[in-house]
Amino acid sequence: MNRKYSFVWPTVIALALAIGIFIGGKLHFNDSPEKLFTTNSKKDKLNRLIDYIDYEYVDQIDTDSIVDVTVNNILDKLDPHSVYIPRQEMDKVAENMKGDFVGIGINFYMYKDTVAVIRPVPNGPSDKKGVLPGDRILRADGEPLFGKDLGDNSVVKQLKGKRGSKVKLEIYRKEMDSLFSITVKRDRIPIKSVDARFMLDSDIGYIKINRFAESTYKEFKTALKELQKEGAEKLVLDLRDNPGGYLGIAEQMADEFLEDGKLILFTKNKKGKVDKAFATSKGDFEDKPVYVLINERSASASEIIAGALQDNDIGTIVGRRSFGKGLVQREMDLGDGSAVRLTVSRYYTPTGRSIQKDYKKGNKDYYQKFTARYQSGELLSVDSIKVADSLKFTTPLGKVVYGGGGIIPDVFVPIGSNEEEAIKSMSSLGFISYFIFEHLEEDRKRYQIYSLEEFLKDFTVDDILFERFIDYCINNNIKIDFYTYEESIKRYLKATLAVQLFDENYGAKIRSVSDPMLQKVLELERATIAQDEASRIEAKN
Repeated sequence: MNRKYSFVWPTVIALALAIGIFIGGKLHFNDSPEKLFTTNSKKDKLNRLIDYIDYEYVDQIDTDSIVDVTVNNILDKLDPHSVYIPRQEMDKVAENMKGDFVGIGINFYMYKDTVAVIRPVPNGPSDKKGVLPGDRILRADGEPLFGKDLGDNSVVKQLKGKRGSKVKLEIYRKEMDSLFSITVKRDRIPIKSVDARFMLDSDIGYIKINRFAESTYKEFKTALKELQKEGAEKLVLDLRDNPGGYLGIAEQMADEFLEDGKLILFTKNKKGKVDKAFATSKGDFEDKPVYVLINERSASASEIIAGALQDNDIGTIVGRRSFGKGLVQREMDLGDGSAVRLTVSRYYTPTGRSIQKDYKKGNKDYYQKFTARYQSGELLSVDSIKVADSLKFTTPLGKVVYGGGGIIPDVFVPIGSNEEEAIKSMSSLGFISYFIFEHLEEDRKRYQIYSLEEFLKDFTVDDILFERFIDYCINNNIKIDFYTYEESIKRYLKATLAVQLFDENYGAKIRSVSDPMLQKVLELERATIAQDEASRIEAKN
């Protein structure tokens, strides 16, 4: 497969930003169906028009597609986060927000028109049956899984099925030049919300969360307990690039850090009804230092947590101003398998802030505001962030915070250079991963000598692999100052090797060494320790 990549900054981030910023809020909706769907002239007009087109129009028209376009046009006039979910996309959306699906448990590429296993899901159905990285799955129940016209969706459709159902796989293993068959029983496969969790320092735990799905709180609690067993007395909660998810899950997570009775947020609907969410007594990380990392792609539920902690004078928010989404949606069935996520209320932080940015000029302008942030210099300097005195609020301890357009962090960390952000984009968009897969395909045995501990401690990316990566980039029309950023590129190559050989967690740990926000956290911690020591000495004297 010949993939072409082109990085134009800040277009790459603007594109990534626009994808996936939506949220379903699980709120009570008190209007009855009778009140919502009573007949009126406006609805009759639309229904009659569709009927005329269906039965009288001169050409054959797919009225379903007309309805879809109509629904989307209506929602576009409301706000950027009221969205239509077509019937054919509902299963995928539901799986993503539920946090699991039923399948055979593999990560794969369509590599040279064949399904190639990157790595089986640990303890998943394929892993238990001995499927290995690099295996080619040629057929599923006799149906071919190769060919130029076979896309990822077709593969997924054949490999997914009902829980407990069996599928016969025909596999080719390159290392042994062997062809064999196995039967795999499909099972639930988790779609992880917790990307990584590890000890950043002797007493600082780190948890990275990619979205707020049904399973996220449970995953978070498990990761937190494991870190506490390893000695974590402080926590870094990484919500960068997290587009949000379920409101209730964000409330549960915020509750872990807030004392009983503290306000987490409140919502207000069209009728002025206010619903307040308060912390309970069940939090496991109250009265302990916490750092929350955010950036310009942290939205919605991520902002709820950051705002709740900031307004209650808990922890430290580190990074750059968040996206600015203060609207809450509820998913509503449209009766034909499709659904709409309609904005039903606004949410406010404990001090009363709305962090929703302006959307009066339409969706295009709304999402282009990121580009405006970049051009204004606000991603490089906190002094470039425009705030309005009319949106000034004060926390219980007297800290000034602002509403409108996102959460402004307590400690600002500027965005990296164009080259640094391009390298991160190459990693997040899978470009480096594809290169590493091709590299491993040449000789996987050379890495079998390393245990995890040995790989983390002893393995270094040599100049040969580095130069090959440069050639790979140039062949795919990517040109940056490779040698100035050699150390960083080699670290990303090693991290990606760790992901494909071992687990994503170890890749994240390797990347953390050069992560500016994590290094800022460690700097803040050192300053706090030094200040405490100075105070102790002064008190003693």
